[in-house]
Amino acid sequence: MTTLIPAIAAATVLGGLVAHFALYGNDRTEWGIIQLPSASTGKGTTAVTPEAWPICTTMGAVAADAEWAELDPDFKVGKRALAAADWNGAIVSFMRAALRDPLNADIQNYLGYSYRRLRQFGPAIGRYQEALMLNPRHRSAHEHLGEAYLALGEPTKAEEHLAALENLCLLPPCQEYDDLKRAIAAYRKLAAH
Repeated sequence: MTTLIPAIAAATVLGGLVAHFALYGNDRTEWGIIQLPSASTGKGTTAVTPEAWPICTTMGAVAADAEWAELDPDFKVGKRALAAADWNGAIVSFMRAALRDPLNADIQNYLGYSYRRLRQFGPAIGRYQEALMLNPRHRSAHEHLGEAYLALGEPTKAEEHLAALENLCLLPPCQEYDDLKRAIAAYRKLAAH
């Protein structure tokens, strides 16, 4: 019995080393993961490379017929707050949801939208940019960021996001493209008068 104890201890240590090198020894970039600076915290965040991004980032990818609201109670409360135009309540709820899922572009986009509705354009733009760092194909973030730039009187930047949406929206209809295009046209019309 006493001769088995050193053998078991050696096997445990060897198993731990193998597990450690299997998890931490590989270069993560070969898995398609890169480090990006976070717009809101200044710390690094991890994002999947563009080739691996889905067109839309929702929890539907986790469970085909699951809604985000069913998977995260704070997200559910945040969506309700948006529907009720309770922008501060939405921010609080989405910030809590972001603590559990900091790499979710949808959460960052909703935070940006809530800040924009409060006319807090700095935090809004930062959240939209973070959503686009996490998923450059996030159509809603492009639309909302373009609208924020219009509110700041920067139509050229809004048009950059319209061009990005034109590239992303391969088949009509594309609501985000159409909405931003109408907003830019309305802005131009008002600016001409």
